[in-house]
Amino acid sequence: MQTTPRTGRYRWWRAAAAVPAGALPALSFPAPALWWFAYVALVPWMLLLRTAPTGRRAALEGWLGGAGFILAVHHWLLPSLRLFLFPLAALLGALWIPWGLLVRRLLGGAVAAGRASAALVLVPAGWLLSELVRSWQGLGGPWGLLGASQWQVPPALRLASVGGVWLLSLLIVAVNCALVLLVAAPSARIPAAAGVTGCAVLTGAVWLWLPGPAPAGELRVAVVQIGPRGVSESVEQRFDTGEQLTRQLAGQRLDLVVWGESSVGAGLGARPDLARRLADLSARVGAPLLVNVDARRGSAETGGAPGIYKSAVLVGPEGPTGDRYDKMRLVPFGEYIPARAVLGWVTSAGKAAAEDRRPGTAPVVMDLPGAAGGAGVRIGPLVCFESAFPDMTRHLTREGAALLVDQSSTATFQGSWAPAQHASLGALRAAETGRPVVHATLTGISAVYGPSGERIGAPLPGSASAARVYAVPLARGTTLYVRFGAWPVAVALGALAVYCAGEGVRGLRGGPLRRPAPEPTGPPAHTARG
Repeated sequence: MQTTPRTGRYRWWRAAAAVPAGALPALSFPAPALWWFAYVALVPWMLLLRTAPTGRRAALEGWLGGAGFILAVHHWLLPSLRLFLFPLAALLGALWIPWGLLVRRLLGGAVAAGRASAALVLVPAGWLLSELVRSWQGLGGPWGLLGASQWQVPPALRLASVGGVWLLSLLIVAVNCALVLLVAAPSARIPAAAGVTGCAVLTGAVWLWLPGPAPAGELRVAVVQIGPRGVSESVEQRFDTGEQLTRQLAGQRLDLVVWGESSVGAGLGARPDLARRLADLSARVGAPLLVNVDARRGSAETGGAPGIYKSAVLVGPEGPTGDRYDKMRLVPFGEYIPARAVLGWVTSAGKAAAEDRRPGTAPVVMDLPGAAGGAGVRIGPLVCFESAFPDMTRHLTREGAALLVDQSSTATFQGSWAPAQHASLGALRAAETGRPVVHATLTGISAVYGPSGERIGAPLPGSASAARVYAVPLARGTTLYVRFGAWPVAVALGALAVYCAGEGVRGLRGGPLRRPAPEPTGPPAHTARG
């Protein structure tokens, strides 16, 4: 007689396990910052997917794991989005359905050497496809890309200068895939070991033989962080706090002073008194100020649609220089509601934007006025989570920016992982472009990175209300990433296209599609003799 396993309970256990398995990679990012964990964090999820009894189950477990990943990486949004974060995670989690199917197809059952070799290329490519789609600004942007977990690892940062954060994501998933093969597919251990060795050799070769950025002088940049106390005050008091901190910088031979996002709460055209005070500050410290104006502008000022803009504005001793950058990529739900007519109810379910801010139309590269050593230096401003977009810093670098400046505010998320995650992105952008990055925030964490992604000086923590001067090294030349762009994405998509075409041709010819051998769906059955 044969006993029947309780497959229903077993399957629900698998579905429940997929959520925490997908969430594990979040520990690789700040604040835990267990960068090494990224290279093993996907193994439990992939082991689950490869043993899925059907493609439908693999799709479900890929979806649930993706939702778990989004929830874990963005959990700090819960106080703002509240329960809306869960359907949002479910929506974005669906991007991992194809990856779940791919893992089952290539790693399931008995894996021969040829299929293992293909898996080491195609499984990372499938992951990168998920990252690419969710990197669209309308879906929240490229926050939490797996490669960004390596922001403090010098060899990985050097690799980012070759292929950007995308190449790091491919490398990390390839190592996880090789470990799954080593654990679960004895017949594929040779290509798996070769895959791990190849990743290590590639990283080592780039680290040893690719030259780093060539030095090209230095700028003295002051970061003014108003701090949590200043943010809790009125807009006028916030400006006063920034003014007081900036006055302390007089006599320190500066090239640039940077304030954080939303540091000025009124338009300088409408408030000439604020413009005069900023000009006086510039004259006092002997350097231009890059402030951030979060205010309403009329049609006469915008030359187009009136509304609320977030703008980086350069101010010299004579007043605003005329250089202004309006933030282009706004935060969904935080700064505007996508399809407000349909999703406007979100404002009652969380702290979503009551009114849509207006986006800018083009990036801007600014020329520093003749300061101590800054004459002729061009800066590329970004605002807030725009530092998550590799293409923006690449564009600014190609347009001649020698210094990249991100003005940010994570005041709403103090005490969470968000400030540390945001600050860490500056290291990736610096390494990719070979240009230093100043990440200046309203409330912390403010940090500065050199052209190789190395941290310059001590960051300003969230509790600090201070002005600090950093000696920022400049660099000349260009990186391979700036020159060729996101070529790893093109290679990954090309590999997936070839694979899908091959499977399609195989199906049209009536040949068997490559499917994994069936896996047991529950405990092994026992036969009783009597």
